[in-house]
Amino acid sequence: MAASTGDVDVVIAGGGPVGVLTANLLGLHGVRVLVVERESTPHGQPRAFSCDDEALRIYQSAGLIDALMPDLRQSRRVTYTGVGGKPIAELHLSEVDFGFGYTPIWFFYQPLLEKALREGLRRFESAELRLGAEVEALEQDNTGVTVRIRDLASGERSAVRARYLVGCDGGRSTVRGLLGISMEGRSYEEPWIAISGTVPEEDAPSECNIVCDPVRPGFVGRGPVGQFRWEFRLRPGETGEEMTQPGSIRRLMAPYVNPDRVKVERAQLYTFRCLVAPHWRQGRTFLAGDAAHMMPPFMGQGLVSGLRDAANLAWKLARVIHGRASEALLDTYEQERRPHVRAMLDATVRLGYVFQARNTPTALLRDVLLRGLQRVPDVRRFVEGFRFKPPPSIEEGWLLGGRRSGRDAPEGSYLPQPRVRLSSGEERLFDDALGSGFAVLSRKNSPATDAARGLAEALGGRAVTVGPAGMRSTGAAAVEDHTGRLAEWFTRHGVDLAVVRPDRFVFGAVPLARLQELRTALGMSRD
Repeated sequence: MAASTGDVDVVIAGGGPVGVLTANLLGLHGVRVLVVERESTPHGQPRAFSCDDEALRIYQSAGLIDALMPDLRQSRRVTYTGVGGKPIAELHLSEVDFGFGYTPIWFFYQPLLEKALREGLRRFESAELRLGAEVEALEQDNTGVTVRIRDLASGERSAVRARYLVGCDGGRSTVRGLLGISMEGRSYEEPWIAISGTVPEEDAPSECNIVCDPVRPGFVGRGPVGQFRWEFRLRPGETGEEMTQPGSIRRLMAPYVNPDRVKVERAQLYTFRCLVAPHWRQGRTFLAGDAAHMMPPFMGQGLVSGLRDAANLAWKLARVIHGRASEALLDTYEQERRPHVRAMLDATVRLGYVFQARNTPTALLRDVLLRGLQRVPDVRRFVEGFRFKPPPSIEEGWLLGGRRSGRDAPEGSYLPQPRVRLSSGEERLFDDALGSGFAVLSRKNSPATDAARGLAEALGGRAVTVGPAGMRSTGAAAVEDHTGRLAEWFTRHGVDLAVVRPDRFVFGAVPLARLQELRTALGMSRD
């Protein structure tokens, strides 16, 4: 990795998963990036614990999924238990397919996740991770940001000039504080305890459990490499000092695992926050992840929301830096991401109210209602299909027409990612054929194929043709759609070609007769 001895394109404050993922995504586009992280050694403590199918697809887009997958654990089933530990709902996650290439819930061990992300930066000569340093001040003007950095060991101060600064430095963001931006929303004062540790394979419960008994609401989850996580709400009168003692920790774990078989690594108190910054951009400085928004953990979407921020912002920064787009493109970052963050936060809070009832009579009524509702086929499909989770979509922003024209419109939708066969005969997930930039899709032997090539060339992306099962793919940018899912997508939307953004959202998809409309929206002149 290169030393940052002069100017860079982007400084990232914060070397956690969101910051380092952003740097990896920028590195793929040849952007010069410096990550500044306070800690001088890698994080050795488990913090975040779960992610979803969208997160894995984002890691895939960064070229890191093969490095991460050995240390991820797929959650196949989630059980919700009510009063007295009796089951009230069950999600069979291995049977749920949102079409994005992965099942919905995965668990990870954060030290290993961060190690893989940081090692990924070594691929890029244009990237540097500077440990044991912090952003101390910033000064912005019309052409860039001067970022003043202090080495925490020596006290030495230096300045780096960047075109942009991204604050990925967590809920207590220094960058947000330097900008004078205060979070808005609500903090929940009731304390919870998160206990992390390892359990031998033969003693570990098989899957995860959401405990909805008001006597002691909590979460019990099994992660990779023998890791386990227990989280419980403290009762009135219980103190943090008392509940973090070894004896108290043993009592909390005992209903779920033999505490004699657990090696406790961390016991930490925390409270929930539902907070969002009023704006995520100020001049040439952006906020992402917990620096921009914080949410309760009921749906495991805190970290994932930050990864979505990174996927949305990184390619836009790269495109502007390389002179392929105007500064106006960067305004669409918050425009596109804020509504989904708000929807996810609201859904998380609603789920918390449902499953964290305050008293036993209310919880018993909830349990009866939920068991009864699950006998209704549509409700059962809603619950088991995880449909209470807001789907990934962009309603307004850098899209054909500027906004999505309806729930089923292709623009603003998250492109499906089925498995396809490459010309080599190898079977891969579809994104692997699209490259790291723009992709323009058309059907094999379609009149739209030549137009797709022209669009891809103008965008600096890749034209990909999609052929049906049995039609052998020829050429590096041709795939065989042997599952038929891509053909179904083209037919359902009545389109001949589609422009797909680097974050895998669809800019626009049209029949060939509307090609010029698509070209105009992309800022291209008529042939």
